[in-house]
Amino acid sequence: MELRSGSVGSQAVARRMDGDSRDGGGGKDATGSEDYENLPTSASVSTHMTAGAMAGILEHSVMYPVDSVKTRMQSLSPDPKARYTSIYGALKKIMRTEGFWRPLRGVNVMIMGAGPAHAMYFACYENMKRTLNDVFHHQGNSHLANGILKAFVWMVKQRLQMYNSQHRSAISCIRTVWRTEGLGAFYRSYTTQLTMNIPFQSIHFITYEFLQEQVNPHRTYNPQSHIISGGLAGALAAAATTPLDVCKTLLNTQENVALSLANISGRLSGMANAFRTVYQLNGLAGYFKGIQARVIYQMPSTAISWSVYEFFKYFLTKRQLENRAPY
Repeated sequence: MELRSGSVGSQAVARRMDGDSRDGGGGKDATGSEDYENLPTSASVSTHMTAGAMAGILEHSVMYPVDSVKTRMQSLSPDPKARYTSIYGALKKIMRTEGFWRPLRGVNVMIMGAGPAHAMYFACYENMKRTLNDVFHHQGNSHLANGILKAFVWMVKQRLQMYNSQHRSAISCIRTVWRTEGLGAFYRSYTTQLTMNIPFQSIHFITYEFLQEQVNPHRTYNPQSHIISGGLAGALAAAATTPLDVCKTLLNTQENVALSLANISGRLSGMANAFRTVYQLNGLAGYFKGIQARVIYQMPSTAISWSVYEFFKYFLTKRQLENRAPY
């Protein structure tokens, strides 16, 4: 791809961003400028974090109604009025019986958590690519920080999404849970969230990079390749980690009916206990409840996330280079 403009500065930027095609796409042109994907000096951490935050916010806000359906489909003992056979049918029924805006309840807390979480994810991702010697160190920090943030956000979000939820807003949910269950309630799914993040993001990033090598070997800014690679990577990672997601949902929602059927008094805590409870109530099939909704949700989500991230990274880096280019 070549940026075309009448100005010399813009042409210099175009060469820096894409490399000179005449040198075989090797990453540098005759002046030594680096291509778009290899700009460690120009693509700053703030660029990666800003692009990541925008990607996370758009991904989760656009796909939130499907996420609400996924949460309900993962219920181990759903209310007879909340049994769904398809995502479209579920959304139609929820809007008809509970109100048009019901599938969006909790989206505000999701957006507040998605921005910083994805800023950390993508900044870490870029840093991992450029500093392989520190890969495990940076990966660990990223997942621990995200686990802490996401465990809190997901607990509030999923309680708001459940059928007949007693909570009408995120603030109401936080206050009620804090008063009745204590601080620990926000982090019952923390170990599960952390355990799920590591394989999910490993599969996600590795698959994305592999597919990019196949469909976009020169690593230019190519929206179609980012959408395809991102969507397929997200779908594979989502399907592989569905059992952990089911357990996380149970720990977050603390379904009263399900816990009563499993003869559990009080609150369920711990990943091992969640795994046992799921198997006790639904057998092996229970670990894959809502897998269709999860994959259908995750595939466009990650496609949106990667395409938005790569666009903003390209746009912000291009602007930085334009400001530095001689005119």
